Amino acid sequence: MVFKTRVSRIVSSSIIFFSFGVIVTSSCLGILHSIDSHKGVGGLETSAVPVAVDDDYKALSGLLAETKEPEPAVETPVEEAVDQVVLLDEVEEPVVLTYQTYRVKSGDMIGYIADAFGITQDTIISVNNIRQSRLIQPNQYLKIPSMPGILYTVKTDGETIDTIATKYEVDANKCALVNYLNPSTELKAGYSLFVPDAELDWMTRQEINGDLFKKPLKVRYWLSSSYGWRDSPFNTGSRSFHGGIDMAVAQGTSIYPAMDGKVTTAGYNATYGNYVIITHHSGYKTLYGHMSKITCQKGNFVYAQKTQIGLVGSTGLSTGPHLHFTVYKNGNTINPLSVLN
Repeated sequence: MVFKTRVSRIVSSSIIFFSFGVIVTSSCLGILHSIDSHKGVGGLETSAVPVAVDDDYKALSGLLAETKEPEPAVETPVEEAVDQVVLLDEVEEPVVLTYQTYRVKSGDMIGYIADAFGITQDTIISVNNIRQSRLIQPNQYLKIPSMPGILYTVKTDGETIDTIATKYEVDANKCALVNYLNPSTELKAGYSLFVPDAELDWMTRQEINGDLFKKPLKVRYWLSSSYGWRDSPFNTGSRSFHGGIDMAVAQGTSIYPAMDGKVTTAGYNATYGNYVIITHHSGYKTLYGHMSKITCQKGNFVYAQKTQIGLVGSTGLSTGPHLHFTVYKNGNTINPLSVLN
């Protein structure tokens, strides 16, 4: 009886232990191990893996809850994808300014040279500081830049690449790259830089090409005295500076303005006899001397080669009929032949 009681207790304990093990294993791992029905109570088998406790189960459950499904792939149409591709030949090359030297040959003209190098006349004129384009000489050396543009000298302190580019209506960034400068850097007066794609203003181009002024005489004449130092025409043995040119022609020949302007002086003095001074734009003035007669009045607006202003004579200090012609630029005389067409 006692033996049966002990066996019954052992069996009951085994069943309780088995039931507890199944519950724990099912809750923590969700895995129910098989029981061999032929082996009775002793048929329970366990896997060689650690049993998860409650804390581990909760952590695992939280990790699974936080895991997101991958976002769907974005499909790009072939046409749109092709548009986004940057072709190698579309990538901008660095903007680098270089120079080469060219020796002028007989018969060369600035326009022909510029065309040969793919630049403009303005470029050659400004880079080489040419004042008279028609007076370049064979064997003269010219600097030829690798791109069109002009050489610009800063006029006042504080100018920047941005302000200069705006003035010439060109790309400020390109100008900055060529000169290795920041577009907003303030420059000092006198600083020189190359402005790509810029052009000379119309007035400067006309002056350098000899197209700004017209001849004050419509007939052929003889250049009896040039601009510059000369011996006295009155055989005094002295030398003096001649501030204009003398154009010898028949007495009474009509005289015309070399450029449109306003008559600011019409009168007489001991040197020029009857003379007229005309004020033009851009700081220019012209003087016409030794007239036999003045045919205009102070204050008149006159037109180049159209309005008669006087007649050739030999009044004042003169040795014969001629027109004394002087050109002033900002108050100083310049050689009239440098601006006459």
